[in-house]
Amino acid sequence: MSVRQAYSDWAATYDVDRNLTRDLDQAVTRNILANLHCKSVLELGCGTGKNTALLAEIGERVRAVDFSQSMIERAKDKLRLNNVSFEVADITEPWPCASESYDLIVCNLVLEHVRDLSFIFAEAFRVLVTQGRFFLCELHPTRQYEGKQASFLRNGKMTAIEAFVHHLTDFTDAAYDCGFSLQSMKEWWHEEDRNKPPRLVSFMFEKRPTQSELGH
Repeated sequence: MSVRQAYSDWAATYDVDRNLTRDLDQAVTRNILANLHCKSVLELGCGTGKNTALLAEIGERVRAVDFSQSMIERAKDKLRLNNVSFEVADITEPWPCASESYDLIVCNLVLEHVRDLSFIFAEAFRVLVTQGRFFLCELHPTRQYEGKQASFLRNGKMTAIEAFVHHLTDFTDAAYDCGFSLQSMKEWWHEEDRNKPPRLVSFMFEKRPTQSELGH
């Protein structure tokens, strides 16, 4: 089953299934972003909109994209916000965004399903303004080393969704190579994760000025 089809199938129950990773991700995102104010926000892989409402609070304009039409429809049904637009798009292909058009890009629990991180960071660099920020929150690779991956139960059958292991330095190296600096990296545990490896890792990257912008 393709990643797209799996998430389309999961959309109907995604918000109500027991999912500690989803719940922790939502708490982490609010913890990190709640005090920001942005003119424009691009959300990659918005899913059913679990973080979109927060982004609408901190952003004057939010563009939320996902490659699953079913996920987008669920988000639209839940969130009727004047400053949010939803769009079906595949972020592994050139993004339908103008260059230097966003202050903040947010991407949660998406990149485990993307093989090529360098393309994502290159597109993020293109569409962000100088000193714009790129926030990521992803399944921690130590979980992946144990064989953990996104999955859901339907009619007694567990469906595991195709994933790629990205080490911490895969994220930081791809970001640096594309022109970002690392502002922060944090590891996160759910309250039920006592004595276990971290569940999530978050990064905040900033788009570095080019040499011409620095006046060199």
